[in-house]
Amino acid sequence: MTEEKKKASYDALVIGGGIAGGEAALNMANNGFTVLLIEKDLSIGGKMIHLSKVFPTLDCSACITTPKVSEISRHPLITIYTGSEVRNINRLSDTLFEADIIKHPRYVTEEDCTGCQLCEQACPVVVSDQYQFGFVGRKAAYIPFSIASPRVAAIDIENCTLCGACEKACPTKCIDFTQQSIEYLVRVKTVIIATGFNLFDPLKIPRFGYGRYKNVITAMEMERQLAPTRPFNTVLRPGDGKVPDRLAYVLCTGSRDVTIGNPICSQICCMYSIKQAQLLMGALPMADVTIYYINIRSFGKGFEEFYDQAKGMGVNFVKGKIGLISEKENGNLILRYEDVNANTVKEAEHDLVILATGVVSNPDNASFFTNNSLKLDPFSFICQTDMLASPARTSIEGVFVAGTASGPMDIPDSILSAGAASSEAMSYIISKQ
Repeated sequence: MTEEKKKASYDALVIGGGIAGGEAALNMANNGFTVLLIEKDLSIGGKMIHLSKVFPTLDCSACITTPKVSEISRHPLITIYTGSEVRNINRLSDTLFEADIIKHPRYVTEEDCTGCQLCEQACPVVVSDQYQFGFVGRKAAYIPFSIASPRVAAIDIENCTLCGACEKACPTKCIDFTQQSIEYLVRVKTVIIATGFNLFDPLKIPRFGYGRYKNVITAMEMERQLAPTRPFNTVLRPGDGKVPDRLAYVLCTGSRDVTIGNPICSQICCMYSIKQAQLLMGALPMADVTIYYINIRSFGKGFEEFYDQAKGMGVNFVKGKIGLISEKENGNLILRYEDVNANTVKEAEHDLVILATGVVSNPDNASFFTNNSLKLDPFSFICQTDMLASPARTSIEGVFVAGTASGPMDIPDSILSAGAASSEAMSYIISKQ
């Protein structure tokens, strides 16, 4: 790590390069403000860029996200640091914040990389691909995914054998194993936190068998199998590579459950499960899809019609809570559940179970500020101090929140939230001049 920190100044610091953070940065830049956008991943775009389609319109998620990401990347007033983290933020005055930022080495000179993937082809090391949730492998020298932005290679130094094959194959000689972390000391006038959410870890509910039964997967893993950039040519169950015939969705996995510490509704699980069910009916016309639910919360514009459309396509909805999932010798799964309408306990056999995992807060939210305390709500999301009149405001003046950092919401609401946060941030800068 370099001893002396590099210094820079911007109007705004946006933490998080997902759809909310990107939208907030773009709104401010389009109004003439300079923005530093920090993303801890190797690409901006967040979770949305990995989705198949969006509900309830079934528009292609990547087709929406990619042009927006490209616009953000090319904007002259937006500086993007990927593979970077905000270590701490100090408030120096009413009009000034100082942020300590570390940019981790990519071991590739970004300006010289053409994204040709010759290093990837030459690399002899194969590891599990985290962007495909381990369904397939990738090389230790790799481009994160096909529509990554920036489309720049990176070296997985933990798995790299330093054989030099990638260096020899690189036509621009941009691979640099001597790279070190770079520290920046950045001064800004306002901060927007758009750190997004985490998905509930289903390992915390052992009775569902996730991690023990190969044919129990999460909805995000199914999302990758349905996406245009999917690992396989069709939907396969991980246990034996067969095309599933009877699929089951378990809603409210990690939501509305006091026993695991998340009693709130995650808002998106019902609808993304219905979306996937519709896509599965198209991808596997002969398959049976069953959704086990507590309540269907189709509250948004067009959501109830989308729900009715799924029922019309033949998706089976069962009102009942899953008590236990067990595995048969052939890899099929037995779901023991309470059928609320029949007032009895039943069992059903399925060959693939998808857990509709809920939304939980990002633990990074509370760690940014050293001389101020950023107030969190009871569920560890960033507290909105004036939810009705000014939902972007936080407990620290000049710091605003966008997207799911403040709580569960869908993509349109995240974009609206980003608009509110950027408007508040611009008004705050102007008011202090």
